[in-house]
Amino acid sequence: MPLELVTIPCLEDNYAFLLHNDVTAETLLVDAPEAAPIQATLDAQGWTLTDILLTHHHWDHVDGLEPLRGDARVIGAAADAHRLPPLDLAVSEGDALTLCGQDAQVFDVSGHTLGHIAVYIEAARVVFTADSLMALGCGRLFEGTPAQMWTSLQKLRELPDDTRVCSGHEYTQTNAAFAQTIEPDNPDLISRIEDVATMRAAGQPTVPSTLGLEKKTNPFLRADIAALQRAVGLVGADAADVFAHVRKKRDVF
Repeated sequence: MPLELVTIPCLEDNYAFLLHNDVTAETLLVDAPEAAPIQATLDAQGWTLTDILLTHHHWDHVDGLEPLRGDARVIGAAADAHRLPPLDLAVSEGDALTLCGQDAQVFDVSGHTLGHIAVYIEAARVVFTADSLMALGCGRLFEGTPAQMWTSLQKLRELPDDTRVCSGHEYTQTNAAFAQTIEPDNPDLISRIEDVATMRAAGQPTVPSTLGLEKKTNPFLRADIAALQRAVGLVGADAADVFAHVRKKRDVF
């Protein structure tokens, strides 16, 4: 499959993503934290944007849009359209969508914000999750409830293990330190913490990760797993309540 994914560091700790189809010459941008590094990458690759996907309305995901817009189709959530820059296409969960010549699946992943969306492109084995599912974490619940976010994460958890998870920030080391306080004896987490430290020491992004790795190490995906419930003393509790307990701990970490 002639699809190339590029991760672009923006601002202090944001990421934008480009997905390019070499056959059709289509290029998708996911989120626009700031224009300059994105435009520099496009220029270096010789690519022209055909689509821009905005995952949610927060300034650090949309403020770079206008200098990049050009003739690109700007896509965002219908439920969030009143807070997003002007859209060419407003989408909701379940809508048919084609990006870079491939079928794309839209998920409502409300929690961090109401109306936050994620988009999965099976042919590229990639899901763009922004501030919903993150590397070893999930976004702070500014608008949604713990139950909403847990429902959102369960949707994403159903995707194939080899799916690359393109999240919106380089928070992985802090998230890892927190995850270790929850499951200090998790061998997969211990190994991942070492890998993350090596990557960051070399100045490398820890994003994207893979869904299979997140399922083994991300405490926010593991609220219904017996090992995590034992670790937090909530064996047999409702998974949404376990998630809420872990999220509350993260908020004050």
